[in-house]
Amino acid sequence: MKKKLLYSLLLLMAVPTAASAMHIAEGFLPVKWSAFYFILCAPFVIMGIKSIKSQTQSNKDLKMLLGLVSAYCFVLSALKLPSVTGSCSHPTGTGFGAIIFGPFTMAVIGSLVLLFQAIFLAHGGLTTLGANAFSMAIAGPIISFFIYKLLKNKNKSLAVFLAAALGDLATYTITSMQLALAFPTKDGGILASFGKFIAIFGLTQVPLAIVEGIVTVMIFNFIERYSKDEIEILSREV
Repeated sequence: MKKKLLYSLLLLMAVPTAASAMHIAEGFLPVKWSAFYFILCAPFVIMGIKSIKSQTQSNKDLKMLLGLVSAYCFVLSALKLPSVTGSCSHPTGTGFGAIIFGPFTMAVIGSLVLLFQAIFLAHGGLTTLGANAFSMAIAGPIISFFIYKLLKNKNKSLAVFLAAALGDLATYTITSMQLALAFPTKDGGILASFGKFIAIFGLTQVPLAIVEGIVTVMIFNFIERYSKDEIEILSREV
């Protein structure tokens, strides 16, 4: 029964969803910044690959759960609203995976999600994949993971909500800084540019982060109910 419910949820979440915007767009960043973020992401992806191998080699059910986490991330990050020129606002879905599998695993899953979206949905781009991966697949999950670990023994539902919501907002804080570093204003420099980007993002991203937090609590409670053994195994490893 447990496996059937998980398979059903995975199938439901894997249904393609239309979107009208993208991550930082193809060719939008200067070459030097694009290369910098690819190099910056590489160690996290390598650690993530090792983490996935370690977590799934002894338990096949964890592979199914990893697939569910991947589908959740893909669907949520494909729901986009136009925002700053060359980018967009959208949920990320990576906080949920970071809570269950840890932040390094999500460096791999999030990067693959972004790659598939860039190739098949024209969301984001290949040249900006490193920048998008660093903000959504690395920085956001790290914040989510530590928030959940810090608060889970006090109030688990609140911990899940804050981990997902603040991880989402952290992603857009990093994205705003990436854009500010690449395109500083003439009069105020990087800080002024960052202030403008983060202010515009906030109009759409704050309510989206709240919604993502609520949805993540619901999904996490469902998974915890029907995959309690797998969650306990992973909680001892991450």
